[in-house]
Amino acid sequence: MKRVFCIIFVITLVLGLTWVVPSMAQKKFLTLASGSPGGVYYPLGGGMAVVIQKTTDLRCAAESTGASVENCRLVGARESDMGMVMGSIAYKAVEGQQPFEKKFPLVTLFQMYPAPEHIVTVSGKGIKSIKDLKGKKVSIDVPGSGCAVMAKAILEEYGFNLEKDLTIANLSQSESVQALKDGIVDAVFFNFAYPGSAVLDLAATRDIVLVPVERDMADKIVKKYPYYVKITIPAKTYPKADYDVLCLGDSNVLIANKQMEEGVAYQIVKAIFENVDKGKWALVNIHPIASQLTPKNAVISPIELHPGAIKYFKEVGAIK
Repeated sequence: MKRVFCIIFVITLVLGLTWVVPSMAQKKFLTLASGSPGGVYYPLGGGMAVVIQKTTDLRCAAESTGASVENCRLVGARESDMGMVMGSIAYKAVEGQQPFEKKFPLVTLFQMYPAPEHIVTVSGKGIKSIKDLKGKKVSIDVPGSGCAVMAKAILEEYGFNLEKDLTIANLSQSESVQALKDGIVDAVFFNFAYPGSAVLDLAATRDIVLVPVERDMADKIVKKYPYYVKITIPAKTYPKADYDVLCLGDSNVLIANKQMEEGVAYQIVKAIFENVDKGKWALVNIHPIASQLTPKNAVISPIELHPGAIKYFKEVGAIK
């Protein structure tokens, strides 16, 4: 009798496994390349992986990486399924420009959040437009930074000779804040997602003025530098700045390989945007920057959107 019971148990176990193993095999496993601990990518990527894992029939794990350049290579080689990268870096990877040695087949699932180039001054300086910077002392961030590169591109397109028409200072963000407070510089350039702590710091003790880029000039610069995007900082983002401010900036995007299945891409995008600020796995509880994950922001990208992403954003009206 004992022997019969054992045989029945073994048969039952085997039959059970025949049902369990196929179901496990059908659950696709994905990896999401984020960034290093301490930055925004790391916690936000981890939160996105949890959302995908908990709200779809997909499995997903986030992995810490060196961020943008490495992530483009990982996703391009299909060693990771998704990656968090700066838009300008994604563009250069697709085009095979430095620092990449070849073109990578990448597409965007969505823009996570934009990083506009803030141009900030204080009242009393007589600066209301970029043209008013002539003859002024301006900090554009440290040499070689993305902020400094973009600042130079903007100023040159406005016709400034950077050596003759204004005085350039290469100060860090914290140094720029103090220099503007002390009147050492007349305006500063910052590049970060809004609201930026440096600008909030300034606004706590000074009446700040945010200087816009004129729309026709923004169109001209984006045409010349396709990896930059037009971004509007909404009114009242900063104290006393009760007006929309058109900026140029870089984007931060979640990329995938072109070979990702359309259905998988659709599931990923839908899951994330349905869990931005609602539910048990809400991403805003992981990092406040997730509040900028809106369909309107999501479709702005310097490289093409994945067809699965386009399907979702058409459903919610972000793409006509």
